Amino acid sequence: MSIKFEQVSYLYAADSPLEKKGLDNVSFELQDGSFTAIIGHTGSGKSTLMQHFNALLKPSTGQIEIAGTKITPETTNKGLKELRKQVSLVFQFPEAQLFENTVLDDIAFGPKNFGFDDEEAKKRAQIWLKRVGLPAAIATRSPFELSGGQMRRVAIAGVLAYEPSILCLDEPTAGLDPAARKQMMHLFADYQKEGHTVILVTHNMDDVANYAEDVLVMEQGKLIKHATPVEIFRDQSWLHNHHLNQPQASLLAGQLPGFTFANPPLTVKELVQGIEQNLKG
Repeated sequence: MSIKFEQVSYLYAADSPLEKKGLDNVSFELQDGSFTAIIGHTGSGKSTLMQHFNALLKPSTGQIEIAGTKITPETTNKGLKELRKQVSLVFQFPEAQLFENTVLDDIAFGPKNFGFDDEEAKKRAQIWLKRVGLPAAIATRSPFELSGGQMRRVAIAGVLAYEPSILCLDEPTAGLDPAARKQMMHLFADYQKEGHTVILVTHNMDDVANYAEDVLVMEQGKLIKHATPVEIFRDQSWLHNHHLNQPQASLLAGQLPGFTFANPPLTVKELVQGIEQNLKG
């Protein structure tokens, strides 16, 4: 089932002197099972848009259809639990939301909250503890005794343990070292390949190039472009005009004297293939 936004606008502090438009007439459709990146500068509307996916924020005008639910300005919080089981948000620094006495209890909280019995919730918690790359031995430890990176993994495992159909991630790898960031991104990519929809807010253009199939570009609350990564990064003058970075592979390709590429390579693999073709040619 696709996700549809139809002329969605959102006002912060509506009808007050502090009124500010967070979203401005945003319309798009995302296909079920896709991996979509949302990019744009700080303040462009990315996080505001993300919070509409599970009705944490509701549109001031317009309509959203997602996971079998229609969200309008008249939608109330009553009856949204099923939507939030299907559509989960992971915010920046989710470890700040840890609160249980043990790691296993913290991961099991989400499944319990959405109706799984204690046995099934803990079974799922053990599975996802392993999948996020944490040793079983820490299951009985307090999450507050762990490193920052481990706490992040526990918090993300707590969301994945009830396996939402649509996983929304707002800069989930911020502050992680390169190895940990790569491991988490592979986890999210695997989750999408298992039949789920993944939506990622990011400033990292390499993550867009390596994982996304679809890109939404936000600017001043408006959706200014909806295209594939190839289409987005092919137009380097457009990127420059909107102050958006290129993936590292594209930047490196542009610094190779005498080498030509039909399209800017987006990944290291594409860069290597392009170099080989130039050397053979």
